[in-house]
Amino acid sequence: MEQQIETLRQQLKQQEKLASLGMLSAGIAHEIQNPLNFVINFSKMSNKLLSDLNDIMEDNEDQLSDDDREEVEDIIADLKENMGKIVEHGERAISIIQGILLVSRGKEDEFLPTDVNKLVKEYVWLSYHAMRANHKGFNISIHEEYQEGLPNVMVIPQDLSRAILNLMNNACYTLWNKAQKVEDDYTPQVTISVKSADNNIIIRLSDNGEGMTEEVKQRLYENFFTTKPVGQGTGLGMAITRDIIENKHHGTITFESEEGKGTTFTLTIPIKK
Repeated sequence: MEQQIETLRQQLKQQEKLASLGMLSAGIAHEIQNPLNFVINFSKMSNKLLSDLNDIMEDNEDQLSDDDREEVEDIIADLKENMGKIVEHGERAISIIQGILLVSRGKEDEFLPTDVNKLVKEYVWLSYHAMRANHKGFNISIHEEYQEGLPNVMVIPQDLSRAILNLMNNACYTLWNKAQKVEDDYTPQVTISVKSADNNIIIRLSDNGEGMTEEVKQRLYENFFTTKPVGQGTGLGMAITRDIIENKHHGTITFESEEGKGTTFTLTIPIKK
């Protein structure tokens, strides 16, 4: 009993820490968004100025030697490419920030039209980069398969993103754990796919990690059950994920797992009219 109480105490401390981190993340995200907007806007303005400069150069090209004109054209082309990359990655950062703010501020159980491909991709990579930040030397191969042309789907984005994050966090952890124990020729990898079939959105996430024992399979959705060391897992992630998919989205969550070889989770969500 004392051991169970201590475990619960540690899990509650972890939950409090995560709640505080969530508040801090929302504040940081909000503050970062403003300077990012300036970066993007000034990059677009600079790109427009480069176009103007190119027009001026073309009007006066007879005053430049062939070598000088070619060099200037190359510089302008490189600057335009660089500006385009700044805008592209700045807008991606804005999108990530908006996702963080949506999770922290979104209305409870509010269904919104959502680009599921984009949501899944962002939270898969957020989980990956978080794992890299916390575990030195962590690296995996991520294979992505997103069906093109999927329309926006009515889901609860802050909840679905939490479910994807939970699954990807678990996949990253088991891959990292396995990599500490096996030979150097092991290549940890995750395969994620999103597609529509029979009026459902199907999200599948597979890893070639440690897989599950029969006991873990039986207890997977139990509250406070975790295979992670104390302080690294709350034992609530999979119970929350099942609640999000089955109770809130009226879908199904299934898994296949073989000990030592890996696990595949499949989320099936009805397309809500």
